[in-house]
Amino acid sequence: MKLFSLVLCPPSKCVYFIPSLLTASLNAAMSPPSKQDIDEASESAAATNATVDSPYIPPKVWKWILVEDSNKFATLNRPTAGPRTEKDLPVGKHALQLYSLATPNGQKVTILLEELLELGIKEADYDAWLIDIMNQDQFTSGFCEVNPNSKIPALMDYTDKEKPVRVFESGAILLYLSEKFGGAFVPPEHRQEVLNWIFWQMGAAPYLGGGFGHFFAYAKEKQQYPIDRFTMEAKRQLDLLNNVLKDQAYVACGEYTLADIAIWPWYGKLVLGHLYEGSKEFLNVDEEYPHVIRWAKEISTRKAVQRGSIVNKSWGTDPNLPNRHDASDFDGIFDAKL
Repeated sequence: MKLFSLVLCPPSKCVYFIPSLLTASLNAAMSPPSKQDIDEASESAAATNATVDSPYIPPKVWKWILVEDSNKFATLNRPTAGPRTEKDLPVGKHALQLYSLATPNGQKVTILLEELLELGIKEADYDAWLIDIMNQDQFTSGFCEVNPNSKIPALMDYTDKEKPVRVFESGAILLYLSEKFGGAFVPPEHRQEVLNWIFWQMGAAPYLGGGFGHFFAYAKEKQQYPIDRFTMEAKRQLDLLNNVLKDQAYVACGEYTLADIAIWPWYGKLVLGHLYEGSKEFLNVDEEYPHVIRWAKEISTRKAVQRGSIVNKSWGTDPNLPNRHDASDFDGIFDAKL
């Protein structure tokens, strides 16, 4: 099946989908474009004013069309929300049911859950179900019931089976779980500082992932302007963390907190060279951010971090655990490392 991406075109030339027609049939919404759609879209693309030699001039009204493309992420996003297929989510044996993927946002939650279990909090045991975003699992009816925004991670808490609680957005899940288990990893005397840095991460990381990561690693064509713009911001963020970590062991205070759990999967993995291929050298990490590297390496040795980092991971040659239902699921995985 060919992949498609979004382009802009003048309204008079545009082939686009009306939201009401999309929602009229979930199955139709998932159908690939017809040959006629592709031919008409190609004509529209040829007519648009965006070319290599001339600047793009936005039309008065933006319309969405599909054009043949090789970018593997091209078909995921649409300008409409809601489910595209009917499918229920699985439910395991534990009160906490996590639906996620081992991206940095997903790893925040699984790391925290493993840290809670490391503290001996048995009630934090959980089932973690893989949500394959390339398979568009996040757009199933079941997932949308837990998170109408169709983004991982999403959590259901069935502690009270009569009144189950849904929690979505990674930062909200971190705070929910911490509060549920007695304020874990949020020292009362440093609570506001921990919150400051959690909310910093939630606001800053989109510039790192959706900005720098997208244009540096994933965009089909490399463009200097967006790469320069988001590289500047990524380096500013790293410099901020480096300055903070120069004077203290962890981000919010002198001890490991929820702020570190939120920040490490993005910025720790970045400086360790585990986020975007080639980015560590490109960002001159070894020369400019030694304190962030020290912090990242120290956190990476924590057993809970190692376990949480591989939950809902289904790719690569490194250890992975696509679905997690019990502590014994990790048996043998880390024998060579721990």
